[in-house]
Amino acid sequence: MLEDLKAAKAKAVGMKQTIKALREKRARLVYLASDVDSHIAENVTEECRLAGVELVKVASMAELGQACGIQVAAATAAILE
Repeated sequence: MLEDLKAAKAKAVGMKQTIKALREKRARLVYLASDVDSHIAENVTEECRLAGVELVKVASMAELGQACGIQVAAATAAILE
């Protein structure tokens, strides 16, 4: 599944950008790192539920950041429409 994120032309990286994309109905698929704080996981999970967008859990923030092509960890990311 991370291959899709790596290949995506448009993506949102980080909690704020991901939630904004969900609220604007631009997110097609959301990734959530398993090692995020519980409040982040709860917020993103709820926003995905409200938007009807699939949520995929990944092993770690470091792995998600690497898949996004950034040098730091990422809690969440989304593939955009």
